[in-house]
Amino acid sequence: MEWSLTHLWLILALVLSLAELTSGVLVLLALGVAAALTAILASIGVALEWQLAGMGLFSGILVPVAILWIRPRFSPKGVDYGTTGTGVERGTAYSTLKRDFDGATGIKVNGDFYRLRVSPTGETELPADTRVIFEHFDGTTAVVRLDRKKEQ
Repeated sequence: MEWSLTHLWLILALVLSLAELTSGVLVLLALGVAAALTAILASIGVALEWQLAGMGLFSGILVPVAILWIRPRFSPKGVDYGTTGTGVERGTAYSTLKRDFDGATGIKVNGDFYRLRVSPTGETELPADTRVIFEHFDGTTAVVRLDRKKEQ
């Protein structure tokens, strides 16, 4: 079997598509589909320069489509884009939890436990199920304030 550019584009498409399994943001999958479409260009005999231009064009179309249109349809409801700590959680109400192994008080943000500190007083221990409003992160500590609406 003789290797051709079509084979190389298909291998690239497979590698990118498999690498998507590690990221989950659909960018690598979009690039894999773009490489597969470029393999079609190579199979019909288009010159390498036009194959590269085609890859750029396909990527320029498919990556924004994957990020802006496809990815939101696969995201859980109520999850805003951005990683924890970028401010998307600011103003959200949480209930405090007590961690089992050390009794630390904290909140769960996007499934991760963060120890807390109450902003005006500096308290770090609150009863379980106390309603707090998230303000920001200070390192890995969640700075919160008590939810005054819930207390009244």
